[in-house]
Amino acid sequence: MAARIDPQERLRKLDLVLEGSRTLLVVMQNNPDPDAIAAAAALREIANERHGIACSLGHGGTVGRAENEALVRYLGLNPRSIASLDSERFDRVAVVDAQPGAGNISLPDGCVPDIVIDHHPIRRESRSARFTDIRSRYGATSTILYQYLDAAAIEIPTKLATALVYGIRSDTQDLGRESTRADIEAFLQLYPLANPRALGRIVSAPLPRAYFSRLRRALDSATLYGTRVVSNLGRLDSQEMIAEAADLLLRVEGVTWSCCIGCVGDTIHVSLRTSDREGNAGRVAHRMAGRRGFGGGHQTLAGAQIPLPAGARTADRLDRTVATLVQRFLRATGGASEQPEPLCLDD
Repeated sequence: MAARIDPQERLRKLDLVLEGSRTLLVVMQNNPDPDAIAAAAALREIANERHGIACSLGHGGTVGRAENEALVRYLGLNPRSIASLDSERFDRVAVVDAQPGAGNISLPDGCVPDIVIDHHPIRRESRSARFTDIRSRYGATSTILYQYLDAAAIEIPTKLATALVYGIRSDTQDLGRESTRADIEAFLQLYPLANPRALGRIVSAPLPRAYFSRLRRALDSATLYGTRVVSNLGRLDSQEMIAEAADLLLRVEGVTWSCCIGCVGDTIHVSLRTSDREGNAGRVAHRMAGRRGFGGGHQTLAGAQIPLPAGARTADRLDRTVATLVQRFLRATGGASEQPEPLCLDD
């Protein structure tokens, strides 16, 4: 049985780490999603309100999706590139919705964060932090941060409540994917404080034409292997569409697994989704990443990042590398003997 979580005790321990600090760097995953953005904003609120700490937000990639850009603008955040920040100039460093060593976060060499708050399975590197709160059963890191705000009796501003609602909704797919009682309770407490119209504008933010070109590529490439669907998006400027396509393709009738693969720079990114509660997508992602990459996640969603071998940067070699990853996916999910069939058939 899981140990009971005492929010007041967790808050006390967090306060001990923040106490006496004047500056805090909050690091998100390289391409922060709504849960990461909301969690970072909430930790900033706690640090400001309880300790008067000035906070900066950083990440190693881009805020790529239109919805995420709209959320950042709505909150008035100014997240900066980690490359432009000197972590040694901050009294404390925190990581939210990610963990050191996970492959999807950029920390300067030798930087050991003081605080790690996340809802993914704990990694060995996180244990070096002075304060660690990892709740892998939770559906969203936003839920964890809401509990801190509640324990601290901080009046949650409307914009922050709206962001936390979106963070919980997006990471649990409207409380339907790996959500817990804690996620549901946090959502129910936050929703009356949020601005539904603003949330609607964020969720339906205008999409650039390039989005639809990438979506078409994902659909044209989608191939069925029994109850599995695989799509190779090829080379991309950013990785957001890979995860979005994986979410969409899982909705294909009869499909229980989706695997989307794309290459950004010198790294192959993999997004996995499954409706099989016993599927363990995190374990499959770890197997796909192999020794050279990073992979992990939850039971029903996961991801992997694999550095491209030096000789695999030509189109032919990249295709062969992706084909190898597809075979690893099919073997890991029991679909190695299935025959390929295009998802989209000509009428």
